[in-house]
Amino acid sequence: METDYESVLLVVRECFVYRIPPRTAARGYRAAEWDDLGSSFLWKGRLRVISKGKSCSIRLEDGETGELFAVCPYEIQGNSVEGVLDSSRYFVLKIEHEGRHAFIGMGFQERSDAFDFNVALQDFAKQLRAEEAAENRAVHGSDAPKQDYSLKEGQTINITIGNVGGKRSRPRPAANASNSNTGFVPLIPPPPSAQQVKQQQQQQRQHPF
Repeated sequence: METDYESVLLVVRECFVYRIPPRTAARGYRAAEWDDLGSSFLWKGRLRVISKGKSCSIRLEDGETGELFAVCPYEIQGNSVEGVLDSSRYFVLKIEHEGRHAFIGMGFQERSDAFDFNVALQDFAKQLRAEEAAENRAVHGSDAPKQDYSLKEGQTINITIGNVGGKRSRPRPAANASNSNTGFVPLIPPPPSAQQVKQQQQQQRQHPF
């Protein structure tokens, strides 16, 4: 049986939680509308982003004891994590507990912490999409119908091969080609016929000198 292990994607030692007013418009949240943003906060502690299999959660814990304050299950498609409109350091988290949920404000003092928080969530989303795409390819590859290339009854295959059975002409050697230059062996003249030999002998008798 395959077991999924927890993987810590990010740890931020200090983050802040705020009460936020109910959302009144679809335009989004603004941190400037939160009560006493600069001087008051509801809770302060550690933030951890943890993945397990195909799930990811944002855990707000006490920095010293590890006691859990709130959990935000992260959903790629949904409103579990929203950035505010007027700052890159503040977010709205949808926390859940025993089937109930609520929205809280969460922020960082350093912009680098907010940047790392965004990157951790984006990396998890990319990895999850890549795994789902690989699973889809594996399923579609196994279920795809196999092509039948066998011949059906009455079917034939015609194959045409060029220059089969045709006459082939040999290249003729040049008249002035030499043995050393072209590599052709000169043809030996045929022997004289019997009639030619008899004529030569008669000529020799008539003209001995």
